[in-house]
Amino acid sequence: MNIIVCIKQVPGTAVVKINPADNTLIREDVPNIINPFDMYAIEEGLRLREKFGGKITAISMGPPQAVNALKEAVGMGVDEAILVTDRAFAGSDSWATAYTLSLVIKMIGPFDIILCGKQAIDGDTGQVGPGLARQLGITQLTYIFKIQKLDPSAKTIIVERLLEEGHEIVEGKLPALLTVVKDINQPRLSSLANLRRSGKQKIRMVVASDLIGVDMARLGLNGSPTKVIKIFSPPKRDGILDMIHADTNEKAAAILADKIIAEKIL
Repeated sequence: MNIIVCIKQVPGTAVVKINPADNTLIREDVPNIINPFDMYAIEEGLRLREKFGGKITAISMGPPQAVNALKEAVGMGVDEAILVTDRAFAGSDSWATAYTLSLVIKMIGPFDIILCGKQAIDGDTGQVGPGLARQLGITQLTYIFKIQKLDPSAKTIIVERLLEEGHEIVEGKLPALLTVVKDINQPRLSSLANLRRSGKQKIRMVVASDLIGVDMARLGLNGSPTKVIKIFSPPKRDGILDMIHADTNEKAAAILADKIIAEKIL
């Protein structure tokens, strides 16, 4: 099987800074990690390879320092890693990102499955995976917490989706793109052998001029239909702390209930 895992390097801290010029995240000099949901995608790719054989290629689109995320993926056991990096890609929204990644994947050649985390913790849109499937014209299966059955020869897959109201079992055709949730597995630790290999592994770099049939007008900030007009921190909530003093919990609850009714909260 040919398996592709799309990963993203995200800020590993809640303290983020915004570039006021273009309203994008400032990623330089910020500790970064692999997007946590993408770790489950990597692990699921490794399990599929262990069962069916084949090759895993990890792809990340981002600045040059995202090479560290790909090195970590190699340390977990992926076979090959590609960094999609160019100033032309800077400021891409989820649509432009999906378009760019689709061109890179077409360059790689035939594949059976693309695995993504359900969303990135910095943007939280959950749109790149489905957008990528749409760009490639393949099956998309989202919020997957279990692969029930996979038949590479018949090109079919049966999965369980995690929904708010329960579970859903879906059958689809390969090739397919899956976005996975954390319930699907437990990511493994890197082995010493893979860590040594990751230190020597050469990460393939892809720039805009490498993309076949690319429309430059659809790349980066200028090619993104979504525009961030303004970013700001929400104002602090004003409030008054009113301590309830009573001899017993029952009396305190009664006083609280009276206050709730008086303020018409319920």
